[in-house]
Order: sequence, then structure tokens, then C-alpha cells
Amino acid sequence: MKSKFSGFITIILILLIIIILGVFGILIYQQFTSEATKGKVEEFVSTYTSMFDDTETEDEQTTQRREDTGSLGESPSGSTSSKNNVNVYFYDQLNSYSKLIYDALRNNKERMKSGTAQIEFGDSFSDLLSQSNGESLLQQYYQSAIECYLYDNPDVFYLSASKLYLNTETITKRNKKTYNAYINCGNLPNYFSDDFNSEEQVREAIQKVELVKNNLVANRTGDTYLDIKLVHDYLVNNVEYDTSLSAPNTYDIYGALVNGKSVCEGYAESFKYILNEMGIPCVIVIGTATNTNGQTENHAWNYVELNNAWYAVDATWDDPVIIGYGVLTDESKYKYFLRGSRRMSQEHVASGVFTEGGQEYTYPLLSINDYS
Repeated sequence: MKSKFSGFITIILILLIIIILGVFGILIYQQFTSEATKGKVEEFVSTYTSMFDDTETEDEQTTQRREDTGSLGESPSGSTSSKNNVNVYFYDQLNSYSKLIYDALRNNKERMKSGTAQIEFGDSFSDLLSQSNGESLLQQYYQSAIECYLYDNPDVFYLSASKLYLNTETITKRNKKTYNAYINCGNLPNYFSDDFNSEEQVREAIQKVELVKNNLVANRTGDTYLDIKLVHDYLVNNVEYDTSLSAPNTYDIYGALVNGKSVCEGYAESFKYILNEMGIPCVIVIGTATNTNGQTENHAWNYVELNNAWYAVDATWDDPVIIGYGVLTDESKYKYFLRGSRRMSQEHVASGVFTEGGQEYTYPLLSINDYS
């Protein structure tokens, strides 16, 4: 009897050992398979660059408008904007993925003044990246988000699109792939433009720009026409066109508003930047313009909304370089102020494509007639 009982106990113990080993093996397997295997990180940098780099020349005729780039003409479609969307006209034309990236840039605006803050997306793009052409699509959407963000928000003049990297990291877990995405400066020291090297420098520059803006806003009249004219006249009277194309910050609002020297892009961005603060709808327009010598070049100007209609303003061409002792007459100073498509289209042709191969955007429908 004892022998049978001992045998039974032995069998029970063997079974218990087998069960324990099985459970232990399962736990080890689960732990092993739950470890995420991280693949190679793929980097993508925007191809956005200023369309005005090294393309602008100066018309040498006395009191002739400068020919750095032509104003944009009539928009390809008649979309309209509301005052609630004064700062984000192009944002509304993005798809959901591009908006996600745009929103992240906007929401991290303060952190990005450090030049090194990393913007995390987690697995937000996993569904997209799991597609066969997902990586290519995400690159396109990122490109659109970056260019729209910069055109909608000229106050982030210190950022360089060519130094902002979108990174995607493949993570394999239990034979399932997910993707981690984030934006940083890659292996570079920061993602500032070449004119800035530190957060302190950037914050000081922002203060100087805001001082000019605040002074202008403090002098607004509440009459939309007069306020548009106030900003236009300030730029014409206080900004000098950079004929060398090499002055510091020549393509942004710091060059125009603080250094007092800029090319057309700086004029157009400054015009929008200040009108944004005044609550007056305004967009930056890019395209080509043909000067009196028959030369066609890249150019930037603005469309602004007044009394529920849109008009073109080209502060750059209203601020011609005066040769010798010429005087800037009102005829020249307001030649491209609040013009309709009939007048502007004589020299200006708008383009809705900001970068080669990029998304095509629409502008507000320009009034046919000039403002009167």
C-alpha cells in the first residue's frame, strides 16, 4: 500500500514540476516576444527653401519699382477666409496628417525657441506608414505642413525648414510593426536659420520685432482702410530694398522691421505679420512678375481683405530704389496698393505651388476692380 501511495505522490510531483516548467516557459516566451525590436530610424528633411534666393535683381531706372519678384495674380479659385482664420489661411487646405504636423509645430512654438526641442508624434502615423507607399506619402504631407506653417506664421522667422528633420522609427513587437515619429534637428546643433545661433539670440530678436509691431498696432485707427495704409506706408518709408541679396535676415521680418533691409519676401511677411495682429485678413502670395525691362522673376506680395473683398498690395514695388536725387511720388508709392486683378494681372502671375512638386494651394478670389 505504501509503495502504491509513494508512486502516486511521485506522479503528482512530476506533473507539478511539468506544469511549473510549462508556466515558466510560457512566461519566458511572453517576455521574449514582448520585447520591441527597433529598426533603423529614417530621416526626412523638408525641401522647402526660399524661392527668392539669389534670383532677384534691381531695375536701375529712376523711381522704377524693384523687380525682386512679381506680385501674385488672381487666385485659381474663389475661396474666402474669415477673421477667425486670419492667421491660418493655408492650414485649412491641408489633409488631416499635414494638419497634425502643423498643429504640433504650432503647439510647440514656445519650446522650439530653444532650437533643439523634440516634437513627439508617437504612433500617430502607424496606419499611414504601414501602407506600401506610406513613407513617401508622409514625406509629402510633412512638406505641405512645413511650408504652410511658415507662410501662415511669419513670426517664426528664426526656424529653418532645411534643419527640421522628421524621423520615423520602425518598432516590431510580437510580429506586429508600429512606427514612432518625431521631429528634431538631426545631428545639427539646432534648427535655427543661419542668422541665429542660440535661444538667447532668438528671444532678443523676437522682442525687437514685437516692439515695432506693438508700436504700429498702438497707432491703429480702427478703420480697416487706414490701418492697411498705415502698415503699407511704414514698410515703404522705413525698409530699404536689399540690392545685394546678402544682408542678414534679408528674407524675413527681422531683416525688414529691425534691420530695415530686406527683399520682397521680407516686405510681404512683415505686412502679414502686423495685419495679423490687427485682425485684418491677409495672405502672402508668391509667383512671378515682369518688370518694365521685360524680365520675369520670382516675387512675393499680399492679398488683403477690405469690406468683404480681396485686393492686392505690393509694398516692395511701391518702394522703388531712387537713383540720384529722384523723389518718390504718390503715384509710385501707391501704384500697387489695393489693386484688383484687372490691374495686377498685367505684370503679376500667382502660383499656388510653394515648392517644386509640392501641393497646390488656392488664394482668396481677388476683386476685379481696384479699391475705391
